[in-house]
Amino acid sequence: MQSAVVHLQGSSVHVTIPTRGVQAAGEEAVSKDPGPIVPEVKELAWGAGSFIVFALLMRFVLFPKVKTGMDARYHGIRSSHESADAERASARAEVADYESQLAAIKAEAARVVDAARATLEGERQAELARVNARIAEQRAVADAEAQAARVAARDQVHAAVADVAGRAGELATGRRPGADVVTRVVSEVMAR
Repeated sequence: MQSAVVHLQGSSVHVTIPTRGVQAAGEEAVSKDPGPIVPEVKELAWGAGSFIVFALLMRFVLFPKVKTGMDARYHGIRSSHESADAERASARAEVADYESQLAAIKAEAARVVDAARATLEGERQAELARVNARIAEQRAVADAEAQAARVAARDQVHAAVADVAGRAGELATGRRPGADVVTRVVSEVMAR
């Protein structure tokens, strides 16, 4: 390999090409040994062989196990999702059934309460009718007793007024008026 040495001095450039075998000043001798980063053939063979063995091991042994595990996990998760969806649907159906049963029970309870209310209202009306009948009966008895008392009192008052009027007429005229005249006058006055 040939090399050139370039010198700059001011505005001029000097290029020097050394001849073979002669080293330029400041140059090191080039060694014929391979570079430190260039692998040997033996290292390349071992690296390629281990890569091929590892690739075959991955392809035919490890990858199928990993794929089987991943498939099993996927199917497990999928079945869990499906069972969760089924449970959710079942729970919604149970909630809907519960709500329909609750509505039916509430309707039945309302019907029972209305029936009880109607029964109580009927019993109340019957009891009121009995009480009103009893009160009417007692009122009629009381009215009859009051009427009898009035008649008895009127007869007593009539007799007393007739006696007083007869005595007053006797005192005023000096003679006693007839009982039928006094009774007729007192009856006319009391009738007004």
